[in-house]
Amino acid sequence: MKKFLLLAAMGLLACTSALAVTDNQTYEAVNGIKAVNVWTIDRVHNSDAYNALPICSNYARTATLYNDTVYVSRSDAQSVIIGTDTLSQSVIYCFDAKTGNQVGSLPLTLDGKPYGGLLSANSIGVDNFGHMWIMPYCSGAAGATQAHLYQVNRQTGALTLIADLPLGDVVARIDYFDVIGDITRVNAPCNIKAPGSQVATIYAWTSEKGSSSWSGGFDGDTYMDITEFYPETVTQWSYAPMIKQILGESDDAKYAGELFYIDGFQSMPAIYDNTGSKIDDFEKVDASLWPEVGTNGVTEFSLDGRSFMAYSKAQYSGDGHGCQVNVVELGEGQSLTGMTKYWQLPADSLGKMSDSGTRIHSISVQYGTEGGQPCVTLLTFKCYNGMAVYKIGKGVSGQETLKGDINGDGVVNVTDATSLVNKVLGTGNYDDSICDMNGDGVINVTDVTALVNLILSGK
Repeated sequence: MKKFLLLAAMGLLACTSALAVTDNQTYEAVNGIKAVNVWTIDRVHNSDAYNALPICSNYARTATLYNDTVYVSRSDAQSVIIGTDTLSQSVIYCFDAKTGNQVGSLPLTLDGKPYGGLLSANSIGVDNFGHMWIMPYCSGAAGATQAHLYQVNRQTGALTLIADLPLGDVVARIDYFDVIGDITRVNAPCNIKAPGSQVATIYAWTSEKGSSSWSGGFDGDTYMDITEFYPETVTQWSYAPMIKQILGESDDAKYAGELFYIDGFQSMPAIYDNTGSKIDDFEKVDASLWPEVGTNGVTEFSLDGRSFMAYSKAQYSGDGHGCQVNVVELGEGQSLTGMTKYWQLPADSLGKMSDSGTRIHSISVQYGTEGGQPCVTLLTFKCYNGMAVYKIGKGVSGQETLKGDINGDGVVNVTDATSLVNKVLGTGNYDDSICDMNGDGVINVTDVTALVNLILSGK
């Protein structure tokens, strides 16, 4: 009878499945700063859960983190039938940054119609004032020589065209863009930059605070050629390079994008200024910290009065493990030279599956507090391999013990019910204080029922 009741309780959960887990890695504190994995959904740690998600696609190329939500942008995610027409529609998928649970989706519309098309939502981000944006890739083909910036309504998925941005006289394909400032120009100016693919040309557009117009970001020009790379033998970035603008130190220059990283397929991350001069690179960095060829991704953040960089170490074909991010403290004066390695996240891998050449590795940060101390939440997302969220700071610790978290993976779901069933049957070794769901001092089928009710309630 006991086993029958347990099986019946498990049957109530047949429609649910395990999603996020932790990476089961321990990261030693460095200079008093700790890193803890909050959750991961990837090909290594919980491949079945990842494979079942709509973001398991090489059209889900970029992601961003804002206000405790992970947003993953997938071009042409679904088809919509309107009359006799079948239209493609891009979708932004939303995940709780605290649990990894999918919490919604935003089918994108423009002028009331489904928005889609080839790589129509290739870049996603949130500006410095909380406005979400997407930009499609720009093919550079005849008749496609403008970049397009859209604002996304985070409640409805409705798009508003913010700007059509001409490439100018020199035209190349652009895969990924970066935005700094305020896309509405109400609170601050806005600067947009993008490196061309398989060229040495970078594009930029700027609009002043309060302005309704845009101009070229290089003294009125929309493009500029770069002549310095690292390694020095490189003469262009090759496929799908990415760019990340750096916040300026003064109020006047904070959103000017005067300094920026470019990371290309053939090159390592390097810092440039608006004249095209290379300011810093990996030349004098220990070779063990060099990123491998073929992966593009970098961002900066500050913590405890120190400057940090997170960059993609290797893509799916990397030696040893793939799809990992290095977190380093920058050297004196925020230089790459003298950087100190803190961790490689995850210590094992997100996966080693080919993403069909998307190259990009999205890395986003969010500032907050943990344990009474400032902390950073870091998202690492690699197309077609997975994603993970980490907490970094002096006060971070492992996940708090959740009621019903029998197996200690930080989430409460059907796997905990299975663990509790095993405990009741005498085949699982879990702490009695965690397993006593109803607080009656004994562990039996009534605790399983209580756990099932807790999971089904979603609380």
